[in-house]
Amino acid sequence: MRRLQETRFYQPSTVSRRLSVVVGFYRTCVIDQILPYSPAENVPRPPVPAESPTLGVGHLRVLKMRGKGDKTVLIPLPPAVARAIDRAVDGRDHGPILRNVHGVRMDRHAVTRRLKSLADVAGIRIARMHPHMLRPTFVTTMLDAGVSLRDVQIAARHADPRTTMRYDRARRNLDPNYILAAYLASGT
Repeated sequence: MRRLQETRFYQPSTVSRRLSVVVGFYRTCVIDQILPYSPAENVPRPPVPAESPTLGVGHLRVLKMRGKGDKTVLIPLPPAVARAIDRAVDGRDHGPILRNVHGVRMDRHAVTRRLKSLADVAGIRIARMHPHMLRPTFVTTMLDAGVSLRDVQIAARHADPRTTMRYDRARRNLDPNYILAAYLASGT
């Protein structure tokens, strides 16, 4: 295992897959009574991310993003979002997507100011506007569209399904007229 990792520089998934073959071979030797025990039984395998880095869909664009807890996630992009990101990166192949006027990564304060500016242009007047306000909209719009709670949980990257369920309960507590207005405003 060390040779595969340190000399050959294989990815953890490749090392784990190759070790599976070795472990399976020795397990078969024990079952067939060729060996009294498997020398590979307790060999630790490297941690492998739950999500595959390749989605297997040829024309789907994905965004690789580092989220909470320094976890890397792949987010499938709808075509309109992919085009907007292409415009934002303007041909660059590395660095932040969103940059400030000085060309460096926008911090959360700059993002908040930009969101407030866009809301003003769109005529949206909400006190204390901030980017995190978009999460409930994202979650409730998906739930309104009939997406399963489990799929919404995965899309919102909620570790605990109860977090997603809170959005669902809050959505049901709204006045029906508000729900109808929000649904019509979403353009669906």
